[in-house]
Amino acid sequence: MKEIILASQSPRRKQLLEWAEIPFKVVVQSTDESFSMDMPVEQIPIHIATQKAIAVTGYLKQQQIYDPEQILLAADTIVVLGDEVINKPADRQEAIAILSRLSGRDHRVITGVVLQKGAKEHTFSVTTHVQFHPLSAEQIAFYVDKYQPYDKAGAYAIQEWIGVTGIASITGDFYNVMGLPVSTVVQELKKL
Repeated sequence: MKEIILASQSPRRKQLLEWAEIPFKVVVQSTDESFSMDMPVEQIPIHIATQKAIAVTGYLKQQQIYDPEQILLAADTIVVLGDEVINKPADRQEAIAILSRLSGRDHRVITGVVLQKGAKEHTFSVTTHVQFHPLSAEQIAFYVDKYQPYDKAGAYAIQEWIGVTGIASITGDFYNVMGLPVSTVVQELKKL
């Protein structure tokens, strides 16, 4: 496979592409991640991923290194509890509050993906349901203090201690919760 451009600085997305043995280079640009509050939740991560793709494509064109034959991959992951989007925590207190709300409950993890090749664009989202065991205040504080999940939607990473010990069940793609539904991405890349 020809090298693709990953429009994401997420170390987890990089790791997943490496595991899938997809050659890539990372190109990121600062992106506005705001969205309209009346947007359907399934569209929010696609909207944000699209903004990332637009920013990187603009940068590549500005630098005169844009190749319409090269595939660009952008993604964004959100956590949804009920109908509320749970963002990345700003600090320790917010991380503890988020995990306290997720404790003992089911939530959705939705990753929106944008694949571009020249004028062709394909977007999709993948949803995974995650059920947490009830978590004690001590468990939550331990996790937040040790792992500092401030760059993670929902204030946790499934591949870390809290995922190993705190998740009761998962319905759907495990890797989607890590940040990229990599098997679906591979199938969609084949189509391009």
